[in-house]
Amino acid sequence: GDREKPIYDFSHAVERVAAAVEAARALKHDFVFTARAENFLWGRSDIDDTIKRLQAFEQAGADVLYAPGLSDVETVRIVCSSVTKPVNVMARPGFAVADLAQAGVKRISLGPWLTNFAFGMLETAAREIQQDGTFGFTRAAMPFGKLQALFGKNGD
Repeated sequence: GDREKPIYDFSHAVERVAAAVEAARALKHDFVFTARAENFLWGRSDIDDTIKRLQAFEQAGADVLYAPGLSDVETVRIVCSSVTKPVNVMARPGFAVADLAQAGVKRISLGPWLTNFAFGMLETAAREIQQDGTFGFTRAAMPFGKLQALFGKNGD
């Protein structure tokens, strides 16, 4: 929450992860705990510190490791080869599933991308109606019958 210092001090970050791991293990059901090193997300492109944090989070018991903001596959590969636990990467333009898998990624998250895409298509359709007075966008819509089958007609 501190914009001047958005990254926790190393020891404090590790203590927080260790406490979260302890809480997750105390649950009565399965829980996968993902620990994040947010350096790149906040413009702190220090790969060595990011790896140091992820390794410490791994030692503290995190199930999955995540460094949001990584922007190229080679950096992703370096991160993956520096830890033994599964690494999560956020999908982004320029990444391909096969390249990320080859780099060692075990989990790819989509975050807001599908929602953003859907709203982008909604905006495109609305602009077409407003500006052109046409409904060409409907050609790309999923047929109603397919939607029914997808979601189960009988609530299946």
